[in-house]
Amino acid sequence: MSRLPTYLFCLAATTMLSLPAMAAEMRLMTGPQGGVWVPLGGQLKDLWEKAVPGLSVQSLPGAGIANVRAIEENKAEVGFGNSISTVDGLAGNAPFPKKHENICNVASLYPQYFQMLVPADSGIKTVKDLKGKAITTQPRGNTGELITGQLLKVHGMSYSDVKISFVSYTDSVEQVKDGHAQAFSLGTAIPSGAVMDLASARDIKLLDLSADLDGMRKLNPGYTLVTVPKGTYPKQGDDVKVIGYATHIVASCKLPADQVYSMTKAIADNVPALAATSKALSDLTPKLMAEDVGVPFHPGAARFYKEKGITVASK
Repeated sequence: MSRLPTYLFCLAATTMLSLPAMAAEMRLMTGPQGGVWVPLGGQLKDLWEKAVPGLSVQSLPGAGIANVRAIEENKAEVGFGNSISTVDGLAGNAPFPKKHENICNVASLYPQYFQMLVPADSGIKTVKDLKGKAITTQPRGNTGELITGQLLKVHGMSYSDVKISFVSYTDSVEQVKDGHAQAFSLGTAIPSGAVMDLASARDIKLLDLSADLDGMRKLNPGYTLVTVPKGTYPKQGDDVKVIGYATHIVASCKLPADQVYSMTKAIADNVPALAATSKALSDLTPKLMAEDVGVPFHPGAARFYKEKGITVASK
């Protein structure tokens, strides 16, 4: 009888070891309030918890640059990123203090559009006209904020040449509505809910940034020119060229390959559900998800793409 407790302990330990490993809690970094990353993050949380047994996803606010830093510093496991800033993170370019080596690509989702909005009656026609004006953009650490600073730099300006506010989309809209800001910059999908909100309150104009592309590409070769089709926003009568880049999902390279495989597959299998949150994902396919944006793929994601006949570079 004296051996019974020992026997029961060994039996319990053996039983526990024979059970399948349960996934731990995973922290998902999304974006600022008012942007599309927050609701998309909620969708991914639901999809991933169903796809990975035992997985519990904690969705947290974030921003493109901050999300990459959080994963590198083990403060998060997965997050939304922007291709241009993620590549800067891997290389250790400013604003990143060092090379980030724990960042793996999972999937590209959709193109991002850097948009500069001004009141239609402001008289502002180009970025040069912003000198001395009040500009509102996202908090520091957000890719939209970084691009704003770079765009000013292309024209020989810095934040000291304008009156700058680093706030949420919601606060930015209010500042332009009440006349406290003469320009609102943001990087997001189209149509942007924040821009639609602003356009419902006053007439606005989207600045054409095509003349700025060469200067922007000297700062980061990942920039492209994308088109905001006419009619995207109220009273927008013409196509407008703006600065573009890609939104993608990045993850810690330390995550188990099987888990990331299931997460990647869940995205590909649920495009209609994701597109209900953001129309930008309507045409998403495995081929588009596997787009090379200069960030090596997680081995788990690479396995999914290989099954689809797509070869990608992985860690």
